[in-house]
Parts: sequence; C-alpha cells; structure tokens
Amino acid sequence: MDQPRTVWLTDEAGTDLASVGGKNASLGVMVRELGAQGIKVPEGFATTAAAYREYVEAGGLGPVIDRQIRRYRGKAPLASVGAVIRSAFADTKLPPELVADLGTAYEQLGGDGTEVAVRSSATAEDLPDASFAGQQETFLNVRSFAELVEACKRCYASLFTDRAISYREERGFDHSAVALSIGVQRMVRSDLGSSGVMFTLDSDSGFPGVVQISAAWGLGEAVVSGQVDPDEYQVFKPRILWDNLRPILSRRLGAKEIKIVYRESGGTKTVTTSADERSRFALDDDDVLQLARWGLAVESHYGRPMDIEWAKDGLTGELFLVQARPETVQTRREAASLRSYRLKETGRELVTGLAVGEAIADGNVCLLDSPADIDRFVDGAILVTRITDPDWEPIMRRAAAIVTDHGGRTSHAAIVSRELGVPAIVGTATATSDLHDGRHITVSCAQGERGVVYDGRLEYDVTDLDLGSLPETRTKVMLNLADPAAAFRWWRLPADGVGLVRIEFVVSNHIKVHPMALIHYDALDADEQRAVDAATGGAVDREAYLIDRLAQGIARIAAARWPDPVIVRMSDFKTNEYARLIGGRRFEPIEENPMIGWRGASRYYSRGYQEGFALECRALRKVRDEIGLTNVVVMIPFCRTIGEAQRVLTVMEGEGLTRGANGLQVYVMAEIPANIILADEFADRFDGFSIGSNDLTQLTLGVDRDSDTLASLFNERDPAVSRSIEHLIRIAHRFGRKVGLCGQRPSDDPSFASFLVHSGIDSISVTPDSFLAVKTNVAEAERSNGFVPATARFPGDTAAADRRSKVLAEPGRSPLP
Repeated sequence: MDQPRTVWLTDEAGTDLASVGGKNASLGVMVRELGAQGIKVPEGFATTAAAYREYVEAGGLGPVIDRQIRRYRGKAPLASVGAVIRSAFADTKLPPELVADLGTAYEQLGGDGTEVAVRSSATAEDLPDASFAGQQETFLNVRSFAELVEACKRCYASLFTDRAISYREERGFDHSAVALSIGVQRMVRSDLGSSGVMFTLDSDSGFPGVVQISAAWGLGEAVVSGQVDPDEYQVFKPRILWDNLRPILSRRLGAKEIKIVYRESGGTKTVTTSADERSRFALDDDDVLQLARWGLAVESHYGRPMDIEWAKDGLTGELFLVQARPETVQTRREAASLRSYRLKETGRELVTGLAVGEAIADGNVCLLDSPADIDRFVDGAILVTRITDPDWEPIMRRAAAIVTDHGGRTSHAAIVSRELGVPAIVGTATATSDLHDGRHITVSCAQGERGVVYDGRLEYDVTDLDLGSLPETRTKVMLNLADPAAAFRWWRLPADGVGLVRIEFVVSNHIKVHPMALIHYDALDADEQRAVDAATGGAVDREAYLIDRLAQGIARIAAARWPDPVIVRMSDFKTNEYARLIGGRRFEPIEENPMIGWRGASRYYSRGYQEGFALECRALRKVRDEIGLTNVVVMIPFCRTIGEAQRVLTVMEGEGLTRGANGLQVYVMAEIPANIILADEFADRFDGFSIGSNDLTQLTLGVDRDSDTLASLFNERDPAVSRSIEHLIRIAHRFGRKVGLCGQRPSDDPSFASFLVHSGIDSISVTPDSFLAVKTNVAEAERSNGFVPATARFPGDTAAADRRSKVLAEPGRSPLP
C-alpha cells in the first residue's frame, strides 16, 4: 500500500481531513499550528482512511455493506441492517500489516501498560455544515496492545451504528465514500481531575461575545452524554487577552452527582461524587481563563465558532484540549431574522431546569425509559426521559419538546435539540417522577436560562421579526433589560445600547435577600437566618455573595450590548418593597406614602442603608474594573436636591466609583420637578439625564399614578409635563448633556414619539418586544420633522449583524464613544 496506515499527529499528514477525518485532523492542526500559543494536546497517532479501506477490502466487507444499505432503502428495519454490518466487522480480523503498524506506534507511546484513549474520526465528520458528534465509538483507559486492537475493530464497526446509518442517509452522504480514522492518544488523568466542553459562543442564543465552558469531575463522557449537571462559566471575549482583567461573567455550580473514573481492570466506571466535590467548582478561575484564551485562539485559527472538549490532569494539574470541531447550529441561523416567543398567561409550575433554545411548545407527555420504546411515541408529543444519547435521535426528531432529568447546556439532549430547533429543558432532576404520561403540558424556554414546565396548555404568541427592514434613525433607540438570564436572547436586535437596567430587579429575583440582612446576619432571628442560608446556598461571606451575584447579573446585560452604553440605575425600591425581601422588615420603616418616602438617592448616604449602597457600588466597580465592561453607565434615581446629589457622588467616590475615572459617566433620573427646575445645576454634576415619565407626570400633576379614580387625569402629554420635558432637553443640551426617556408610551402612542423627536430627545428606551414598533415610529417622526438620520452604528441588515459579531469577538476592543 502506497499510503501510510498510521501517522503521528505531529506529522503534516496528521492534519489531512481526507486521510485522518475531521476529529483527528483538528487535533493535528492544534498540535502543529497552535502549540506555539501554549495549547496542549495529548501525544498520539492516527490510523488513516487508507488503512480502513484496506481492512474493508481485505475482509470482503464492501459487498456486505452495499447489500444491507439496499435492504434498508427497501424498508428493512434499521436495527436489523446495522446489526448485520457490525457483526460482519466483528468477525473480520484486522490485516496483519495494520496490526504491525499499530504495534510499532503503540510501543513508541510506551507499549503495554500505557493508558490510551481510542477515538473514531470519520472523514465526513465535523464539517462546518454537518455535525456527526457522538455517532462513532470512543474507548478510554485502554491499557494493552490486545485491548487496542479490539478497540480499533469496534471503532471501525461503529461507523455503521444505527444512528450513523440514519444520519448519513438523511444528509445524502455516500456510505462507501466515508472512511474511518482512529485516533490513539495518551490518556489525560482527568479521572482524577475534571473535564468538559467549551463553546466559543453562547450555545443557546448564538451570542458571539462569550466563551461558554462546562465542567465536571472525572472523564468528559459524563458531560458530553448529559449524565451529569455540570458547572458552567461564561467568559467575555473582548477582554480575555487583557492581563489586568478577569472577565468571567458568570459561574453556576452544578450538582455533579456522578463522575466517570478508571476501572482498575481497564475501561471505566461511574461512581457517586463526594459531598465535597458537589459543593466545589471543578475549575478555578485561572483554569477558566486559560481555557477561554485557548478557545479564542482555536476560533481565531479556524475563523468560525468552535465546539471544543478539554480535560484537566488530576496528577499534574495540566490542561489539555482533546477535541475541536466547528459549531454547526447557531452559525446556520439567519442573522437578519429573529423569532420571538411570549407567554400570554402563566400557570402552575410542575418542574424547572435549564432552558435550551428560546421557544415554547405544548403537547402531551410521553414518558419513555429507553429508545427501544419508539413505537409508543406519538408525533408532536413532549419527550420526557432521564437522559438521551444518540440512540434517542429518531424519537427526538418527532418531539415537540424534550424534558430530561439530567444534563447541562452541552449535553447530548441540549446539542441535538438546538440542531433540531426543538425547545428542551434539561437537568430538571424530577421530570420523570413529576410528569405523568398523557398529561398536557406547556414547555417554556422563553424566560431566560430558567426553563419551566407548566400544567396544561397556556396561550403564547410567536412573532417573526425582520431585522433587515428596519430603518435608520438619528434618535437612539435603546432597550430596557431587566432579566440578566434573558439578555443574550436579544443580542441580534440593532439597538443602541440599554437605557435602563434596574438593580432592584436583580436583587429581588436573583439574590432575594435584603442587603442589610446579609451585612447584619447576626442581628436576624433563627427563622430569618435559615431563610437567608437557603437563599444564598449557605454562603459564609454573604457580602461577597451579594457583590458577585449583582456583578454577574449586570455584567451579563452589559456584555450583551457591548460596546454600546448600558445605563444601570442604582436600587430604587420603596420601603414596602424592600421590606418584602428576606430579612427586610427589621431594616425598613413603615411609611404612609412610600412613593415619596425613603427611596432612591436619600438612602445611599443614610445610616440605615449606606452599607448596602456600598455593596452595590463594589459590584459595579467589579463589573467595570475587574471584568472590563467600561460601557456601564451609573444612574442615580429620585435625587431631590443638589446637596443630595453631591453627597451621593461623594459616597460613590469613597467606594472607587469616581465620575470621569476610567471613563465613568454618571446620569441622574429626571423624575422630580426639582430636576427640571434646577436642570442647569444638575447638569453641572451629572453627565446625562433619563426621564422617568411616570414619576414626573405623577409629581408634576399631583396625581397618584396607581389611583383608578384619578386615572383620567394621569397624562404624560399634559402641557405641564410636555413643557417640562422640552425645558430639560433644551437646558441639558446647552450644557452638552444627553437626555433619554425610558417608557412604553412611545410604543403605544406614535404622536408621543413624534413629540420627543421634535423636542430633540437623544434616546428612547423600550422593552425588546416593543423595539421594532418604536424604531418605526421614531423613523416616521424624524421624516415628518425633516430630519435626515445619520448612519446607524449597527443598522438592521445582515452585514451589520456580521460587523457586530466581529466587534464582540475581537479581544481588546474599547467601547465606542
């Protein structure tokens, strides 16, 4: 035979896809071309496609394969066809020449006693537009030459698993044209360490600005197969290469109830993790950042988002990349279109887990224990099971939604459901016990990271948004984003930033404890302490818990809109709202009218809350100075007097948030008549204004905005309110300050949008589902007022979406002015 039967990954031939398949070629590329960047790949070699074809020809397997494929196309059962082909492979010995070459290469790795991983790599595998992940076999902890030869035979046979045959038939691949290479590498002792998967984008939304890492103890198969609920980390790409920053956006501790480890006699086994392992993250921050840097290097080399497997050796502490392939789901989505789902009602929650995708579906539960039960599955049902693997795919293709007990965002169920466009909720822990066969349920993945299964059929809307037809406007149209978990969902909207992030939403939904109760834990009674412990997971450093959770929430939103400004309003709970937080009642007075009571700026310098405000400031400083999201703008709400403004700014300076330092801008809400009357003096102390039209209308007209009796008098278009807005814009612009408005009125009332545009408003901020309507209303208002829009930074076209993706993917890019 002219061509070699084995090649080393360090050889040039080790990078030839046609010879060693997609998986091995990728490893060869990383060894040869990315090693200089510090990327480590376990030492190894690969058998070639020529060796496979020699084996097939010498064993007379070609005619067997052809006959069985004809049987399958003639409606013979897939299971029967696959079993016959695999049996023929099992009965056919490897050619002696191949056995000899395998022996020589294995001896160079160390020979008998050397632990190796044996992985299949098909020549049609891991192509940019097709994902063959999980269709062929992998064998770990192979310890002898005899075991290696047997593993190679089984790898060859796995080219004809039922799922591989079905997939190639559906995609039109010629079975005889596909060959199999086998990769043989030294084992990384991740059975004593950790392992997992890394995507160089957000795998659910396609947001390109992050590296997403999953990690669990032991060998990586537990994460890939979805047997374990792993830890999850997200790292902000544009700041990864900045030495003075640690741009980890979020960390989520997974249950990690099991791990796969070596069996003493060879092979692997699954064991239960210890309580200590379940309570600890499987990676430290330095490891997370190192992996993210490697992921960025691999993505940069290939010029596209990547799906990468990694392992950490528990003996040496070294990190290795063990696989890299193109990401094939999000990269095929249309950049100029966006489908939005919204529940019109809520119902009783049955189970919750990690949402995969952003869709909603309803149907009857079909509870299955095994893919062998396929005959019981009814098209359009909701598949509910413990865990999936590639054998489940024929059923998954027929499901309206998928719900599993186990798995994370990089599990088999998650990856395949994304590829199919089917909503899934994974890692529920109790779906198979709580959801009963035949029960009608609604599966919602449209509420951020938390997927919810509701009882019964709930009404929901589905809207297709055409981003390519959006007009350009001079007036900035920004978003109001409340939920950090849903922030990435809207990254494709060509908005000009975020006009309002409410800190109190993050506190109430993601922290749930009164900040002062975390600071003064010892002052709480036993019941309150138990409630705090339950909410914080028993955190010992409770102040750090609040800072980290708050910073993660804000950072996620800021990252989603980088490099555009993201305006974060400091907490503006009323006392009655603060009191409803865990431990809150002992720290809040009872007020007759909390709407105009102890709220906003007045709390920040008072003895009763200044410590809590300090934690908010530290969280924002972490977002800007540690993570590097300098596009965050701080905004002070309900600031009554100039003296109060100065006191708040002084407190902020004491916590390291100094206006002008590191580009920090500080805005003030314009929601009190005093802010309008003294606009020139407020403009001297703040960089911009955001009009709170509800409070401004209420306090200008003296109308309780919650009163049904006075509802007819509450009108944001009342001349007193309109003239206040016009006056503010005029004075602010005289001082070079920007003015925005956050509210729904421009969406509901095009004439109000026209009024704001005519008055010279700089920006309007609305909820994402109102964005298209407001953008259209603003464009029409500008045309009617004779304004010619400047070129938008990210106009709503496909090319613009590509430009935004590049900005997010480029490390070291600074925010635009």
